[in-house]
Amino acid sequence: MRSYNEKISIYNGMASTVAMNFSNNFFPIFAITILSATNYQVGLISSLPPLMALLMTIPAAILLNRAHEHKRLVAMSILLARLMFMLIVVLVYLPSESMQAWVFLAIIALMSVPNTLANMGWQTLISGMISDSRRGAFFSDRNRLLTMVGLVSTLTVGIVMKDASNNVAAYQILFAIAFGFGLLEAFLLMKHDEETTRVEGPVVRKKLMDWSIFKHSGYVSFLVAALFFNFAWQMAWGIFNIYHVRVVGATIFWISMFSVGNMLMQILTFPLWKKWAERQSNVRVFVWAAIGMASTPFLTVLSTNLYYLTVVQTISGFFLSGVVLLLFNLLLEQSPESSRTYCITTYNVLLAFAAFLAPQVGIWMLNAWGVEIAMYLNSGLRLLSAAVFFAVYVRYGRVPKELL
Repeated sequence: MRSYNEKISIYNGMASTVAMNFSNNFFPIFAITILSATNYQVGLISSLPPLMALLMTIPAAILLNRAHEHKRLVAMSILLARLMFMLIVVLVYLPSESMQAWVFLAIIALMSVPNTLANMGWQTLISGMISDSRRGAFFSDRNRLLTMVGLVSTLTVGIVMKDASNNVAAYQILFAIAFGFGLLEAFLLMKHDEETTRVEGPVVRKKLMDWSIFKHSGYVSFLVAALFFNFAWQMAWGIFNIYHVRVVGATIFWISMFSVGNMLMQILTFPLWKKWAERQSNVRVFVWAAIGMASTPFLTVLSTNLYYLTVVQTISGFFLSGVVLLLFNLLLEQSPESSRTYCITTYNVLLAFAAFLAPQVGIWMLNAWGVEIAMYLNSGLRLLSAAVFFAVYVRYGRVPKELL
């Protein structure tokens, strides 16, 4: 039976999902079709958020470590981030069309500042509210429900905006609706029941970094494997956007169909990954998810047929559901409870650095060797990342966590 906080977290996640699906999913096609963004600028859409996250993670960690109550800080960060949607609504009125794409990228970068604090704060907040025994079931149920909401919202956008891929007003309405759901998201975040920490006497400041986390070999091994996997995974994000819009000519309707197929498969398969992880182990099952993710770039460039690409994106949703469910579980599982905030902070700092470089490397590969070779190379790197996780499983998969 779900607790009050679990229910509120799900409602909050639903509002967040709609806000993101009405905005972030369509940023690349908006930049290409309305703002005439270059390939380099399209790559920056993926690279700038993690760069800003890299710069903001340490300040965010300081704020979170010193805060007695996290939910208010997280809610204010969400609200500030969603306000940026309204700046995107009005940027098309700038007199210089050549500057619109750069201003859009600047807004994306600024939006990432409060988003970093919100994401880290949410991870810290929810990890303290959900017990270890409930974590697997809760995140499986939550991810499945949020994916269903994402499917419905994305399908709605695709149908309503079927013939509006080049309509500026349609995007403005879309981003304004996203802002409205962002307000609801912040409101629901504040409804969580958080136990505040009150310190008697002099306030003892927590140290900025706890280097002892690197003595935990299980955490360090997970960190290396996860960073390599994320680098290989995120390298192709910009290439996918360019291939789908510039090469294939996908409209908002087809972009939505790609997402709908992907999310529908996630809804159907979240319980399977949960069951497999409980029977085996998170890291062992993640190896299979990573192998599956390696097939997507290779299969994508085999054809420009939109129906075929919808099938490919649907199949990729099967493996993506495993990645979404297991990666965060692995982070919490391999992070010592006494220093979990530091483990999460370190992971986010290094992940942001990798996520900044990865799309730029992907665009460089695209410009140097073309889209097909770039996708084939990315599939190879993704497969190699699965091998790294397999090595982690062989070394640590059967070792009790308390011995690591």
